[in-house]
Amino acid sequence: MKAPKRLQALIEEGLIDSVSRQLMSGKEATVYVVQIGNDTRCAKVYKEATERSFRQAVDYTENRKIKNTRQARAMAKGTKFGRQAQEAAWQSAEVDALYRLAAAGVRVPKPYNFCDGVLLMELVTDAHGDAAPRLNDVTFAPGDARKHHAALLLEVVRMLCAGVVHGDLSEFNILLGFEEAADAAAGGVNVPVIIDLPQAIDAAGNNHAARMLLRDVANLRNFFGQFAPELLHTSYGLEMWDLYQRGVLHPDTLLTGRFEQKAGAVDMRSVMREIDDARDEESARRARMGM
Repeated sequence: MKAPKRLQALIEEGLIDSVSRQLMSGKEATVYVVQIGNDTRCAKVYKEATERSFRQAVDYTENRKIKNTRQARAMAKGTKFGRQAQEAAWQSAEVDALYRLAAAGVRVPKPYNFCDGVLLMELVTDAHGDAAPRLNDVTFAPGDARKHHAALLLEVVRMLCAGVVHGDLSEFNILLGFEEAADAAAGGVNVPVIIDLPQAIDAAGNNHAARMLLRDVANLRNFFGQFAPELLHTSYGLEMWDLYQRGVLHPDTLLTGRFEQKAGAVDMRSVMREIDDARDEESARRARMGM
């Protein structure tokens, strides 16, 4: 296909060789399949603020550090330079989160480069080498639902131990990729891979971190609970956050899914409203896109 303008610049700079096709268009970016030598990767082209349906809500941007004081002042005043700096900070947040989480062993696409608002990263594929499907496009047997739910809880724990909360985690931004076994004869297994991290927040420095973590975990519970109803009665999010706050959460911590909530500890009604609002927003977006 003809390369979009933003990607044509990367071809001219020798960062990519060609553009194969558009993979998907989401609320904050359009993703393309690209060729770099013999490798097939993807390029995430971030949309301008005027084209993006996902708002840079204060819940997500709270306490994000801007080292350049001139940029920080301009962003606070809302000048043209400030808006440009805010866009750059918004985009680089995903790049920073990807490198940070990959180093912590979280299953995310491997980032390769970030240039002029374009993120080059690993193309997550299925067992046939095609682009991996999102969870919302897959139907699961009860056993597989329980297995993938447990795997994703481990990823969320690893993220939290690395100081990161996804903030927008759901079946719409998790891919079901394929991982080959160390022994080629053993084949491989399907594994969930977490994507879309520009709204990731600092677990320790954001006042909304607890609420967003609970929403992320509740989204996983509600999705997989369609296939394994017993999951609907678990409280992994509350348990996870309590352990994190007490400084005893580790990547290998065994969770029970049970938690006795102390009065006034967490406003679950507010959390459920957040979950409902997020689902309504996603449903409206999908309706606009004819999905």
